[in-house]
Amino acid sequence: MIQPYDSLIAQTLCRVLIPWLQLYGLYVLVHGHVSPGGGFVGGVVIGGTLLLSLLVYGNGPVSRMITRFATYGEGMGLLLFAALGTLSLLWAGEFLNYGSVSVPGWEGPVRRWTGILLTMVGVFVDVAVVAVAIFYSLSPDNVEQGHD
Repeated sequence: MIQPYDSLIAQTLCRVLIPWLQLYGLYVLVHGHVSPGGGFVGGVVIGGTLLLSLLVYGNGPVSRMITRFATYGEGMGLLLFAALGTLSLLWAGEFLNYGSVSVPGWEGPVRRWTGILLTMVGVFVDVAVVAVAIFYSLSPDNVEQGHD
């Protein structure tokens, strides 16, 4: 069981900082195709904010929501990435070549931008979920006790 950190200053500071850091993580995700960042870095930022909330607030409703996210989100990013690659392979003949996939009403650059964003969302989800899963696998409830 994760105990909350008993500090009013830390809890108040996290209540203010976590939403801003999550917004920054989403910014890094969305602007990753034209600036440094992308799915991996955005996922690390979001995963870090989830871990920070677990450490500061302990078990509670937020912890249950994060656990649900980690349980059901595992593999969803990889599934999205593989599905996009396979669709472009079937429609265009090349894996992850979004520009040659014909979508009515969408020009080539729009198709490429959308495809890149969706693959980065897949990486984003997987990185955030793996950060939470590693935290839970290393928590004292899950670590096996050594033999004396």
